[in-house]
Amino acid sequence: MSLTLIDRLRVAKEAPVIDVGGGASLLVDRLVGRGYTDLTVLDLSSTALEIARRRLDDTVHVHWLHENLMTWEPQRRYALWHDRAVFHFLTNAGERAKYLTTMRHALSDSGSVIIATFASDGPERCSGLPVARYDAADLERLLDGFTVVESSREEHVTPDGTVQPFTWVAAHRLPVAEVRAAAQGSSTGPRAPAFRKLI
Repeated sequence: MSLTLIDRLRVAKEAPVIDVGGGASLLVDRLVGRGYTDLTVLDLSSTALEIARRRLDDTVHVHWLHENLMTWEPQRRYALWHDRAVFHFLTNAGERAKYLTTMRHALSDSGSVIIATFASDGPERCSGLPVARYDAADLERLLDGFTVVESSREEHVTPDGTVQPFTWVAAHRLPVAEVRAAAQGSSTGPRAPAFRKLI
């Protein structure tokens, strides 16, 4: 699903991409194989990052960030923020607000975001921890200042055969001028809904 949405967003091969909570995920391998050249993987686990790093050829340059997302301060801006299953671990409003602020600071003015969480009918816990669950409309409401390009439902099957429904959303950041115009328009009348394609 990640690669499909990255294609849908038309992320350039030279664009800076960050995979938040990427850990030992194979996404970085897939992107390297597709010719992406400016990749960053951020994770709280140094062990997971090392597993991913060792899979790749020594000639492949990836930025590995061993950081806690809740305290991390971005030092550069990215064209794509990718997060599969980090956001749903944030179960209080303060954590979610911090995440969204950090995401906005890390993204370029024309950047894009892909977020995947457990769906509204998905598991209530993951790895023994409670999670928040979302449908596409929930995530869209959180992405103020973005236009949702595509949203979808995925039923992920774990190695033990458990089905985990996920909600995926891919969105482009709106130019500052459009955000300001929309804010001004909302004070004089109802705001037109953002475009959302469901598959």
